[in-house]
Amino acid sequence: MKTVDFFFDFSSPYSYLAATQLPALAARAGATIAYRPFVLFAVFKAAGNDMPAKIPTKGAYLFKDLDRWARHYGVPFRFSSHFPSNTIKAMRMVHVAADQGKAEAFSQAAFRAMWAEDRDIASPETLAELARGVGLDAEAALAAIETPAIKDRLRADTDEAITRGAFGAPAMFVGDELFWGNDRLHFVEEALKG
Repeated sequence: MKTVDFFFDFSSPYSYLAATQLPALAARAGATIAYRPFVLFAVFKAAGNDMPAKIPTKGAYLFKDLDRWARHYGVPFRFSSHFPSNTIKAMRMVHVAADQGKAEAFSQAAFRAMWAEDRDIASPETLAELARGVGLDAEAALAAIETPAIKDRLRADTDEAITRGAFGAPAMFVGDELFWGNDRLHFVEEALKG
């Protein structure tokens, strides 16, 4: 069975849009999704890139584009009032959830919280609610995200994404092939089926 390595940062609205489509895409292709959080700022820095919202003309376009994509996909979207947000603890929580087979459930819940419900996923209270909502022991999960082992796993995913050529989010790999952006999902599906 083929796998798509889905590298993302919860702070990326385009990663949210891709996440809304990937489960159905993977099901059609008979593939699995590996949820791989990474630190987008570190990826940008390594690639000499910057977030689009920092460039005024791109930023203005971004708001319209995100609304268009959300309408196209038929998914809820509200630009987060918490943007830019420090999503590192939420991304560490993906690894804690992965250890219990709940990476997808937690990732989807955190994306919805940030980009559909306008919740602050940097808040420990919100993280605890999200953890409980997918069946994790919230106190144990919040403790685990502060451990060196979990911190190292997020760092390792970030380093791997950079090594593999990622320069933004979402970055999806099928084998060694990189597909960047939610607007490349049809190519991801072709690669999975090919």
